[in-house]
Amino acid sequence: MTQTQQIAIIGAGIAGIACARTLVQAGHHVTVFEKSRGVGGRMATRQSPFGSFDHGVQYFTVRDGRFARALRTVPDLCRPWSANTVRVLDEHGLVAAAALPSSEAHWVAAPGMNELAKRWAQPLVDGQHVELQTRVTRIERDALDPQRWQLHSTGEDDSQHVFSGFDAVLLAMPSTQARLLLQASSLARTMVQQIEKVQVAPCWTLMLAFPQAVQPGLTTLGPQWNAARSTHHRIAWLARESSKPGREIIERWTVQASAAWSEEHLDDDPTRVQAKLIKAFSEITGIRAEPAHAEVHRWHYAKTTQPLGKSYLWDAKTHIGVCGDWCLGHRVEEAFISGLELALEVA
Repeated sequence: MTQTQQIAIIGAGIAGIACARTLVQAGHHVTVFEKSRGVGGRMATRQSPFGSFDHGVQYFTVRDGRFARALRTVPDLCRPWSANTVRVLDEHGLVAAAALPSSEAHWVAAPGMNELAKRWAQPLVDGQHVELQTRVTRIERDALDPQRWQLHSTGEDDSQHVFSGFDAVLLAMPSTQARLLLQASSLARTMVQQIEKVQVAPCWTLMLAFPQAVQPGLTTLGPQWNAARSTHHRIAWLARESSKPGREIIERWTVQASAAWSEEHLDDDPTRVQAKLIKAFSEITGIRAEPAHAEVHRWHYAKTTQPLGKSYLWDAKTHIGVCGDWCLGHRVEEAFISGLELALEVA
């Protein structure tokens, strides 16, 4: 019989939650630490007076049988999104739109993308195994038991805490954050060297609402398509949020900037970024109306451009591990598989 372990997981995105669920099912005691106010990572949903925006992950695919089985534990939560996705070709604004053939379903959680992680994490939250608004700043050997680990953390109010007594510490974080935490803790030099090879691009995301479209005889503004991959130098993706199942009917758009443009303008003033992206949105969609709501969000770590090439890293000697979508790519199910396979290694 496997000996019960006390395990710390840093990060409550899909990888961290999948890892935690699997370890709990194997009989281990798990504590999940998350710097944000909620779980989900980029499986994120932003609320506004006019409805919600999936301002991170737009949809997910189901290619792995293990992921499919996990989704069956939350029946009726996820629904196929039959968006008439197109590729927008733009030389001087909108020139043409060609339909993109799709051989697989695009899935979304309802009423928002964050609902999947929230539902999977609920038993952990109910059992008080999730520490939100807790940023882990250093990992070191336990002062009372050098065979175990302790974590130094900072709360949202800058309060300092030490959590101790862990047999293993698993980092389910963006690659850069995982590397910096290991370096700050003077740990896992070989692991750090492997993580350094990973490359992840940032993304500026724009959210727009047009409540004026909800009136007799007018249900949508602009194009007849609901999602598009764009070749515009500023914008890579656009989606009509109200076209997703389980969403509010008010016309809302989520617009994601290209990786190159986001990198170039990473530290720009958000107001300036918003104005530039609204201009590009108008050029692509032909929507010139003034939005009643507009805001931007900056993701420092969005899409993996150079993955690790293996599903996780694990040091059996120190009991330190890392996982995340960046290990395999950038898809939701790749995050799930990474967390699952690391948990199976540890268990």
